[in-house]
Amino acid sequence: MPLKGGFGREVTGIRVSLTDRCNFDCVYCHNEGLGDTRGPMDPQDDEMTADEVIRVLEVVSEFDIKKVKFTGGEPMLRSDLEEIVRRTPDDMEVSMTTNGTFLPGRAEALAEAGLERVNISQDALDREQFAELTKSGAYDRVLEGVEAALEAGLSPVKLNMVVFERTAGYVPEMVDHVARNDGLQLQLIEYMPEISGHPEWAIDIDRVHDWLDDQAHRVERRDMHGRTRYYIAEGVRESTETTDVGTADNQEPTETSDVGMVEIVDPVENADFCANCHRVRVTHDGKFKGCLNRHDDHRSMGGMTRDEIRETFRETVENRVPYYGEYLVREDGEWVINEKYVDAQETPASND
Repeated sequence: MPLKGGFGREVTGIRVSLTDRCNFDCVYCHNEGLGDTRGPMDPQDDEMTADEVIRVLEVVSEFDIKKVKFTGGEPMLRSDLEEIVRRTPDDMEVSMTTNGTFLPGRAEALAEAGLERVNISQDALDREQFAELTKSGAYDRVLEGVEAALEAGLSPVKLNMVVFERTAGYVPEMVDHVARNDGLQLQLIEYMPEISGHPEWAIDIDRVHDWLDDQAHRVERRDMHGRTRYYIAEGVRESTETTDVGTADNQEPTETSDVGMVEIVDPVENADFCANCHRVRVTHDGKFKGCLNRHDDHRSMGGMTRDEIRETFRETVENRVPYYGEYLVREDGEWVINEKYVDAQETPASND
């Protein structure tokens, strides 16, 4: 049975950061909640070894963890990624979030090693816009990476698009793109100013929900995080304003219509999202992290013996607190820190 924390939330999945290095410099990056800590591109001494990563996964699999997602930074900067995927416990579903630039030439080997799905970051379909957002000239390489993933059978390939002031106007084009192309899905991720900074970049994500609801011929709600999925036919027209998300009329798909699946990840000020979170994270330097948004709940696994990993994992799960609604509470219309949870984390936080 999966472990449950103090608020009754089971932990069924784990996200493992393999490195904080990245070959992009995306303007919105929060680096798995650690902030923009990226350093040299060469491997660093504080990164977990392949043996350590596998030891963590083998231990958490004892607690019925069935899904692992490898993240970074850019996880494909790890030359031993194929080995890590191959050695992951057989009963775990293995996925990865990547910018896609290293998938050409490696996607097939990763699929053979056991990788099942990929999320690829792609915030615009225009080369210049993409370069402005990522500070890279890798637009064509990312498109090649998407194709390589599809050819390797890593489908559906989910395109990650962070929605904020500079990208909101590209949403209709991206929706059409996934509708036209078999094997693609779109994940719209709400910009998180609480860990990324620049609150002026945030937009009202409810406007995006409302627009998608107008376009969709079918809507689903997932148990995980209470996320909403929209199924939309090709033919969405482009927005005329950067901060708007389109004006196309609702339409029923015809027999010849292509249909795309669009999902919104909207954690900001969303207590329902936090109440449905079933993940624990592992930082690249070997600490359990119970919440993406928090910096005071990192727990070191010490020497990373199996007993230390078990004990630290149990502590992390037990002390997971829904960020909105418990760690942050509403007072006079504002979200403020609930000090009792800060006090409870002081000792574990000193292990960093």
